[in-house]
Amino acid sequence: MSNLGTVPRTAPIAIAPKPSQLFSSRHYSIDASFNNMNGNDSTDSDSAVSGNSTPCESCLRRRLKCVIGDDDDGCVSCQVRGILCSLNQSPQPRKRKLARDSTEGKRGRQRQRQASLSSTTASTSLIEEMANFGGPTLLKRTLGLQDDRYSQYIGPTTDFEPSLINLSPFDPQDESLLARGTLRKVSDHDTFLMLPDSATPGHEHQYEDVDEIQRLVAPYGRKLIDLYFEVVHPAFPILQKNVFYEKYARNYREFSPPLLAAVYILAINWWDYSEELSKSQRPNVRELERLIRSSLADAMWRPKLSTVQAGLLLSQRPEGDQWAPTAQIVAIAQELGLHLDCTHWKIPPWEKGLRKRLAWALYMQDKWGALVHGRPSHIFSSNWVVQPLTPNDFPNEELDEQNQEEKMDIERGRTLFVQMVYLTQVLAEILETFYTLEAMQSVTDAGPQGTHLVLGLAKPIQLKLKEWYAALPSVIRMDSSFQSGSVAPAVAPTRLSSIGYLHLAYFATEITLHRRIIRSLETDSQAVDPYVQHICRSAAKARLISAMDFVNRLTPQHLRSFWYFASKTNFALIGTFGSLLWATSPGREEADWYRRRLGEYRWTLSVSSKPGESKGLTEFAMGMLDISTGLLKQLPEKPELSRSGSAIEFEIGRRQSLFSMGMSGALGEQYSSMASADISNIQSPESQIDSSDEDYDTFAPMAGMAHMGD
Repeated sequence: MSNLGTVPRTAPIAIAPKPSQLFSSRHYSIDASFNNMNGNDSTDSDSAVSGNSTPCESCLRRRLKCVIGDDDDGCVSCQVRGILCSLNQSPQPRKRKLARDSTEGKRGRQRQRQASLSSTTASTSLIEEMANFGGPTLLKRTLGLQDDRYSQYIGPTTDFEPSLINLSPFDPQDESLLARGTLRKVSDHDTFLMLPDSATPGHEHQYEDVDEIQRLVAPYGRKLIDLYFEVVHPAFPILQKNVFYEKYARNYREFSPPLLAAVYILAINWWDYSEELSKSQRPNVRELERLIRSSLADAMWRPKLSTVQAGLLLSQRPEGDQWAPTAQIVAIAQELGLHLDCTHWKIPPWEKGLRKRLAWALYMQDKWGALVHGRPSHIFSSNWVVQPLTPNDFPNEELDEQNQEEKMDIERGRTLFVQMVYLTQVLAEILETFYTLEAMQSVTDAGPQGTHLVLGLAKPIQLKLKEWYAALPSVIRMDSSFQSGSVAPAVAPTRLSSIGYLHLAYFATEITLHRRIIRSLETDSQAVDPYVQHICRSAAKARLISAMDFVNRLTPQHLRSFWYFASKTNFALIGTFGSLLWATSPGREEADWYRRRLGEYRWTLSVSSKPGESKGLTEFAMGMLDISTGLLKQLPEKPELSRSGSAIEFEIGRRQSLFSMGMSGALGEQYSSMASADISNIQSPESQIDSSDEDYDTFAPMAGMAHMGD
């Protein structure tokens, strides 16, 4: 191999050294594209190297695009590999670099194209193309998407000492060849070890697997991809749409087998919504599942971003979510450094955006998986430094200017995804505050003051939930309706909308908070002021009513859309919460009210479980509701509490007067308005209560009441 001109270093290396002549073609072909996408006329993308009409023997054997360098030493691929290029042995006609076009007209066209793209991620498609230009050897500017190598993050406590890594000689591509592998330095503090795919188990079967996957869906592969990007992708944007289509048009073998299979198998859920596909026989889903399991297991030996994408997509299937695979995906993501801040890494901008989207999708998978499975989370804030998502982290997808509906879907989906991330962060705080073993033990150790401790901790979180809901953009509110085309006009008169999964997640988050309060009330019922119990149960009842009414308002355009994996359990949690309130009801009248309301909820779920309308989601919820209500039949009969109820209502009036007459300030006013709002809602349990009207600041007055006697 030729000398790379590396220099030993005794201090942290520079991240952007001047490229040597040997690497100038490869480095220029990529970085010139970055400059042009930013509107810099100092570099001309047309001067990039061009493909050779007759490839050399090495590129032909490896199925790579043969790219001629600036000199006469053969193609770039052979130069990088340090082998003799057959083009030198038998010179072939080759294209030379195009001369710089100095005409103002061409420059104007270039600037017009550049202006239509974002300065950071709009160049996704072209940059990806240039990064792939010439085959795997030219993918070294990417980190997690190389065709022939995979990356392993080198943590601070491994057998690699960071200070010794800095002594290693790095070439102009920020790489250093060692006996164990190739070091790739992406910043002053973050280094990866690059290893060859060929040394991993199952690598030799990769093309066989992807060929078999393609055979199973033929001739409907492209139709399924269209379905995926129309239904799933807008609400769960973890792929690069334009790049995916470009790769598919070139050769489906460019895809990782589990990722391609995951897209197919998820899209098959909407098979009947394509007029063309509905008339044909579905692919063998079981065989696809077998291939996914085997190929994903192989891919975990050489993890890449596509491995995380495949794992996340498979987890979105209504029947595909399990806790153990979530742990595997988190581990793979940590291998790839997705838990780190990649803002200033030496990688293409589009890869930064993709990494951040995948990181937050992984964060949601972990937190919601912890909720629905009742397991400890794998991701902790102390080891999570991923920056918040920004508009530049999403690719600028090329859309038909006439198709405003598709453009709205993309914008709505991105807003939905970002808001789901924000909501998940609140959920994570609830899980950490109330549901860790340490947190639950703290409440137990507090004894009679346990409920007061729970209420004090719940107050700021409840305020965050209220603020989150109030700040929701109008485009993703439930009252945001839109009429347009559909996946299959003969089946659905409106476009599908996935905003339902966000609102359902909101109710599940509220319920998770209130479940903990109700449990604490039951544990310390003798030590808690009856009025505080009444207020807590009133607030919980209001949330239950709102959640049930939300489900009742869902339309086919919501039910037939993509639902986040946790939705199946979130539907069930509404019934579980109602069963908890039924079981803890102090009297027969209240218990009977919950029994009737749960019966109505089951009827709503049964109506929503018609074939083709998220059947798996609501059927699971009905099954869990039947189990919980069946257990409730074992409860002893509740006593009559009509007189006690009147006494509590009298106490409410007395304390309202106490606050309004004897206590001035915000607390008294807040208490008075909250109490009256809760009472009015309880007196009219059948009324439609929208979450936007839920301005009960429940926990502020309760925190103050905790230390007051009668």
